Formats: sequence, C-alpha cells, structure tokens
Amino acid sequence: METTVRRPLIPLALLAALLCAGCSSEPEPEKAHATEKAATIDTLEIDHGAAVRAAVAKTEKSSARITEKIELGDGTNSFVISVDGAFDWPAGRGRLAVQLHNEGTADESSPRMDEIFRGETLYFGGFAEMEGSWGAVRRDDLEAHYALRAPGNDPRHVLTQVARMKDVSKAGEERVNGTAAVHYKGTLDQETVTLRMAEDMREKVDKIGQITGEVAVDADVWIDAEGRIVRTRLDWPLGEASVRATMNLAKHGLAVEAAAPDKADIIPLPTLGGPLPG
Repeated sequence: METTVRRPLIPLALLAALLCAGCSSEPEPEKAHATEKAATIDTLEIDHGAAVRAAVAKTEKSSARITEKIELGDGTNSFVISVDGAFDWPAGRGRLAVQLHNEGTADESSPRMDEIFRGETLYFGGFAEMEGSWGAVRRDDLEAHYALRAPGNDPRHVLTQVARMKDVSKAGEERVNGTAAVHYKGTLDQETVTLRMAEDMREKVDKIGQITGEVAVDADVWIDAEGRIVRTRLDWPLGEASVRATMNLAKHGLAVEAAAPDKADIIPLPTLGGPLPG
C-alpha cells in the first residue's frame, strides 16, 4: 500500500512590524547609589531561570496528563489544533490524539490523528486512507513545519524550549486548573524558536528577524508547589498573524500505557509533515 505524506496545508502570514516603547525615570541623586546596589544584589541572589530549569528537570523525571491547544491565525482564517493524552518521560512512551478544528467545520468531520511514542519511534495512524496501518518515523528525524509547533507534537520539545527561557521574572502566584502555582515570564530567542525547525520555515523566521531585529517569543511557565510544571504558554503575535501554544500538565506520576502497533501494521517512513504532526 502506498502512503502519501502531505506537506503543510496552513499558510501563515509571518511578516509584521513590531514596535516596543518604554520610558523610565532616573532615581534622585541621593538614592541612585542605594538603588543600583539593591538591583545588583537582587540580580545576584535571584535566578528565576534556574527555577524554571529545575522544574523542567523534575517534570522530565515523571509522567503527566497532557492537554495542549495551539491557536493559529493569519488575519483571515483561524485554526485550533488540540492535543490530548499522556506522556511518560523516563520511559519514553506516550499516546496522544491530535485534531484540527477549523472555523465553520463540525468537529466530527475535522481531521484527526493518533500518535504512539515508544522509545525513539513515533507511530501515527487513525487516517481512513491508511486502513488500520501505522506509519513509523524516528523522533529525532522529525522537524517542525510551523511556528511554535513541536515536531510530531512531542512534549519533550516544548520542555526543551522553555528550559532555555531568557530574561525570566516572577509574575506572581495563581491557580492553574485548581492547583496553586507560581507564574514565571520570559522570552525565547530566535535560536530556540527555530530549534529543529524545517529549513523553509526557518528561512521565513530569519526574514522576520532581518526586519524586526532579534526574534523574541513571549514564554510563560507555571510551577506547582512540588516544583513541577503545570502549564506552559508560548505566544507570538505578528500583527494580523498570531500563534499561541498552551500546554497543560496534570496528574503527575500517572501510569501511561502506550503499546506499539503490531509489526505487520507498521509502514516505516523517512519523515512526516502536515498540520496535524506539526
């Protein structure tokens, strides 16, 4: 049986002029030295980025229920991609259901895909044209074909990105799905945004950087009292175009079942692309 892997179908107008302005006032002369000294001490004593990296490391030592919502728009059309399932990082296994929601289209007719992660292999299926077969791709060979998408919807990639957040600050304490959490804000630089991104999409991001300067995506992370991540959000507004990816993690430590398909049903493939796998 011949299987055709479709190229990405969602066009995004990734070109915008970003304007940032701000003002500040200088401290009174007699207070300038004290203010500068306090700021220096605060910088030396508080590294909020370390808290985020520690939370990533702790999260990756366990498992979690995952629900993700990726919102994409180009000023004319808008799409939502939902990802639902569970993932066990130490065991390298997980199972996710991915669905594309288009405005004006009933959910029952929306494209859907099932994913099974086992070790370094991603199995994907659920398409009517595959007649029960499962494609198989090495996870390390997958690339992202859209902005703020993880290759193959791999949650490992999202955690890798947020671990590289820059200019991290504490935004306050909030509740996420009923759980008390500390909210941290920061940015992802251009190198992190284009991590494992397909060459054609990387070129588009590079063009934006040439126009606006260094690309910086807003990044938010919420960490619970146990030091585990309960939510991540990456947000990149580009004028009329925008991309926002929000991932919720719950039920840390749950058992994750994700058996590989039967060998007779597996079709090895070199790579995978399209709006569902990212």
